[in-house]
Amino acid sequence: MSDTSTDTHASKAEKQNPLLKMALELGPLLIFFFGNLRGEWLAKTFPELTAIGGPLLIATALFMAATVLSLIISKIVFKHLPVMPFVSGIVVMVFGGLSIWLQDETFIKMKPTIVNTLFGVVLLGGLAFGTSLLGYVFNAAFQLDAEGWRKLTLRWGIFFLFLAVLNEVVWRNFSDDVWVSFKVWGTMPITILFTLAQMPLIMKHSLEDKEQK
Repeated sequence: MSDTSTDTHASKAEKQNPLLKMALELGPLLIFFFGNLRGEWLAKTFPELTAIGGPLLIATALFMAATVLSLIISKIVFKHLPVMPFVSGIVVMVFGGLSIWLQDETFIKMKPTIVNTLFGVVLLGGLAFGTSLLGYVFNAAFQLDAEGWRKLTLRWGIFFLFLAVLNEVVWRNFSDDVWVSFKVWGTMPITILFTLAQMPLIMKHSLEDKEQK
């Protein structure tokens, strides 16, 4: 099977299972939140977990396991690994592993900073060389003209860097509980609102709308 037909199959599968796709992306974050919130209870119920560390490190271990499971299910159901969750998953495993191994929560707290900075730099760097890479990041979820991709790539590149700075501000100035809550209940709404704000641009430069006309 060619790469094109594989990508088409993956795109159709994602459109047919939007709730599953959302659950696979949000599930690990919710487990991370629950693990931190109920870390002490988990340690008492499952004493083996105390070997990992405190509540945040227990949550990190659960987050890592949930992330791997999510990627496996994505590969089985959608026949491919989405770029953003895959890259994020690699960073989760590396920084989560370092946090547990060194008993230092700093590494997992910096994970969002590293991921968002990476995506921001890659997108803006691609633009500097005349290439709009956003279509690869979002798995070509929609079709835009060249100008549309350039504008959308610029906006997302800046937004990713904004999220990186925001994460640094929160984890360095607030408690672990506040940071975890922000990571789950703050970052996602901000991202959704930003995405919705891009709809006028997407509609204006959509090739699908032009083809229908």
